[in-house]
Amino acid sequence: MDDEDGFCGVDPIPIQSQGIWSKSNAKGFLYHDLVRLQIQLALMFTFSQSVHKLLKHCHFARLVSETLAGIVLGPTVLGLVLPSVEEILFPEEGCIFVEMLTKLGYMFFMFLMGVKMDPSMVLKVGIKAWAIATFSIVVPLGYATFVSQTLLPGKVRNKSKHPTTRFVIVTETISSFPVIACLLIDLKIVNSELGRIALASALIRDILNTTFVFLTNYLYWIASVANWLVAWLTLFFSLAFISTIVFGLYPLFLWIIRQTPEAKPVKSVYISLICFAVLGSAIASDNLGMMYPFGPFVLGLTVPAGPPLGSTLEKRLGTFTMGLLTPLLLTYIGMKINLTEMHSMRSIVAILLAYVIGFTIKVIAVFLPALLCKMSVKDAIALALIMSTQGIVELAGYVTFVQTETLSEETYALVALSVLLTAVVVPFLVRSVYDYSRTYIGYQKRNILHSTDNEELRIVACAHKQDDAMGIIKVLEASNPTKHSPIAVFALHLVELLGGTSPVLINHQLRQKTTSLSSSRSQTIIDIFNKYEQHNSGLVNLQAFTAISMPKFMHDDICLLAFDKLASLIILPFHKKWSSQGRVIFNNNVLKNINSKVMDMAPCSVGVLVDRGKVNRAATKSLSSMYRVAMIFLGGDDDREALAYAKRMANSPWVHLTIFRISQLENNTREANWESILDTETLKDARHKCSTNGNVVYREEKVKDGPETAFLLHSVGEDYDLIMVGRRHKSHTNLLSGLIEWAELPELGEIGDLLASSEIRRPVSVLVVQQQLMQKKSK
Repeated sequence: MDDEDGFCGVDPIPIQSQGIWSKSNAKGFLYHDLVRLQIQLALMFTFSQSVHKLLKHCHFARLVSETLAGIVLGPTVLGLVLPSVEEILFPEEGCIFVEMLTKLGYMFFMFLMGVKMDPSMVLKVGIKAWAIATFSIVVPLGYATFVSQTLLPGKVRNKSKHPTTRFVIVTETISSFPVIACLLIDLKIVNSELGRIALASALIRDILNTTFVFLTNYLYWIASVANWLVAWLTLFFSLAFISTIVFGLYPLFLWIIRQTPEAKPVKSVYISLICFAVLGSAIASDNLGMMYPFGPFVLGLTVPAGPPLGSTLEKRLGTFTMGLLTPLLLTYIGMKINLTEMHSMRSIVAILLAYVIGFTIKVIAVFLPALLCKMSVKDAIALALIMSTQGIVELAGYVTFVQTETLSEETYALVALSVLLTAVVVPFLVRSVYDYSRTYIGYQKRNILHSTDNEELRIVACAHKQDDAMGIIKVLEASNPTKHSPIAVFALHLVELLGGTSPVLINHQLRQKTTSLSSSRSQTIIDIFNKYEQHNSGLVNLQAFTAISMPKFMHDDICLLAFDKLASLIILPFHKKWSSQGRVIFNNNVLKNINSKVMDMAPCSVGVLVDRGKVNRAATKSLSSMYRVAMIFLGGDDDREALAYAKRMANSPWVHLTIFRISQLENNTREANWESILDTETLKDARHKCSTNGNVVYREEKVKDGPETAFLLHSVGEDYDLIMVGRRHKSHTNLLSGLIEWAELPELGEIGDLLASSEIRRPVSVLVVQQQLMQKKSK
């Protein structure tokens, strides 16, 4: 309507509703932007979570579920079935606020991915990762250049389709590090040897590819635009912008770390300033002709990975970004997919063919150098598939190109569906050719029972805390290292990875620098093991390592180290700790899960140490008094392995061993099977040792059922410092009747569970032993 001055004015649209009974709601409450935004967010999150609940049992990634939810809410489904509802809820001009949130989410997602990446890893990787990364860049880019510049114009009649097909060919040659890292985490192989090679190769490829594309685009722009002076100035300011981030903000980040006391969080004002820098870098990137997430990604790369700054940023921004903004981004990407716009079959076939050929070229470009690097065929196939996958980074880039009208809606729908198909097929194929659960289980026997008396005993000793190291040292001291039978100890300090994606295994013999996360705690634990080596000079060979990894993948670090070092035994600390009064002061289910996974995958025997020793013990000193050990023998592989370790301890003059042979009362029948024969022969050797060694005692105990077994075990702990027992026993035996149903810790077995119960308050430690799991030969 016209105002008094003759100008035409428009009634402002109120953002917030005044209530359903207000006169301002004559057009409906969805007329207000804030109300519509709230309903949009509620629908998008409800549908994405619902679809994920349905598809997670099929091992579909969240990317697939959340994007499919967007397709349901977009013009493909909702717009086709209920077009009026779709127009009201998601009008073309009414999603501007959702679009702004998705761009904000993409910026912070790329920033956090940069924070999790460690560029210095490029200088530490071997020739294998460099070869794979180089081939995976050169071959696909060479193919894309050759096809788009040479073959394409002569093969496609419709010249208007050249830029689109060329765009698909070029973008298909790219696979980003964040997508590969997320895939490895979903597959639970990020800490495996294959996962480490994939991460290193992807990181090298991302850095080289980003540099190449950046320079190529600007040189092409300089050569093509009329005003070359403007182009050169733009390139100069772009390089100045990147240099400011790298050489200006990196020292600032180091200063923030120095200002943060150890074990203290970074001040909130610093986090706020970094968030402001993320937004500023996105604005600068967009105005310099680059994609807006490029600046935040480079900024994230300059942040030192790990605590205190990297982990704090991950903790403060991770939940908001990964839990809120990223799902919103993926659902919005799905809403932009309009399958009803696909009409030209010729165009569909050309684009899909370009996509399939590009994917095949990427797979070959990784597979061949992997074979040349002497990887197995299955591992090479799995690595090639992993390195060729695409995901959120590519989808978000495609949406940006649609918004800038670089891509048509038809092409975008095709390439987006191709990415989703890749995200579904690649994990399935990798799981088919690469069974990570059987990686370390082999045919070769690596246990104590099958080791000779003059053979070096190789043990991987794992510790999370200082108390773990002190408890394990006591067991190692009793293991009787001699000149004829030395002990090789591979001490592994396990540290949780915070604010990073790439796991790190530090070999302290190579003088590798530790990070701020592990430097002080690792050195304390390493010093404990070093003192043990010094007190046993010439008898013990120690190598110290620190594994920095996510807890759900720590078992891979343990198994891989044991596999590489040909260890016969892994000693793990129990997930509970007791005070000197017998009270439970520490209980961590994460450590419990780690121990269970190690037992399922270990390439050798495993021992879980339930340490109830006194807190103030001098664990780094040699045994100066008699160390009393009890061995509980019921029969089976694990008991025979535990007895073999106990007999080795009994060779020490400072160890007194008592072997308890527990058998069933009034059992006149003899089992004529191979297991019973092995048990009899093993015990015969133990009884012979009793006649020659005065520090070995053999006792036979008869019990009727499980309760009598429990009573006997409780009485045994009165006079011993360490009780050794096998983990697995025959479940149908009467010796364990009633104990199986009440077991709370299945990873310790029925006897181990009984000895680790909170009812025992005496300072007696328990070592639960599981013999190496042997892989079954295929028929």
